[in-house]
Amino acid sequence: MDREQVKGIIAVVLGAASFGILSTFVKKAYAQGFTLGEVTGIQALFGMSLLWGLIGVMFIAKIGYFSRFPAGSPKWHIIVSGLSTGAVSILYYKSVQLVPASLAIILLMQYIWIGQLIEFIFFKTRLTRRQAIGIAAILGSTVLATGLLEHDFKSISVVGIGYGLLAATAYALFIIVSGRVGNDHPPLHKSAYMIIGAFLLVFIVLQPFSLFTVSVFSSLWRYGLLLSVFGTVLPPLLFSYGIPKTGVSLGNILSYIELPVAVCMSYIVLKEHVSIWQFIGVAGILVVVILLNVRRR
Repeated sequence: MDREQVKGIIAVVLGAASFGILSTFVKKAYAQGFTLGEVTGIQALFGMSLLWGLIGVMFIAKIGYFSRFPAGSPKWHIIVSGLSTGAVSILYYKSVQLVPASLAIILLMQYIWIGQLIEFIFFKTRLTRRQAIGIAAILGSTVLATGLLEHDFKSISVVGIGYGLLAATAYALFIIVSGRVGNDHPPLHKSAYMIIGAFLLVFIVLQPFSLFTVSVFSSLWRYGLLLSVFGTVLPPLLFSYGIPKTGVSLGNILSYIELPVAVCMSYIVLKEHVSIWQFIGVAGILVVVILLNVRRR
């Protein structure tokens, strides 16, 4: 393992851990009475402002490659790819609104097998028997991790589960796109163009214009700052830097660190009930993901 791959591993782990704490802050924002559009909108607004503000400062200071806007693949390709980031926020935060945060993150983590199906359909990457067995094992562990065997299914929002699975699909697309689009641009520039796509999607779909009222903005800006830094700025930037160095398979393993981070945050901060069987299910998912992606020597 060379130094560049080590740097990529650290970047992906930090990005995934940052994403893992989001559901806790989102739940707290909902408890304050804010809407999906307001929470998602202020994250996109602050995220775009922070990224482009940082690029502007470095451009003025002529720091390294920030002293110019490099040529490369078409920028609109990166902006369009950023739609996946906006879709993840909208769908995941809607799921968090309807189901416990610990369940929402487990649903989001289904992106690992959804991503493999997407690669099979669009990139003709064949699904091996090992991968098929792994997918079945992930689904079995998910049953434990969600607590479906311990609770009445009627008490869980089916709509919330649907939004969680759709968020997983969008997240799988985000992971795939991060490794394939705009890699000839510096990571910060790439992330800044991606957030434009996310911002446009959020404001077109949800139209959160109440953000610009004094009463809402003065109360929500703290959540917006936290969500934008840990959900919009750091993960895309760190993934854009790290995944090309680690490869998609290892990136998938490392990005799963957000699952235990989110479940532990829900348990410790939100005081959500997480049983021993759910922790076993989470551990089972992590083990299967590692076994799926580690190559035989």
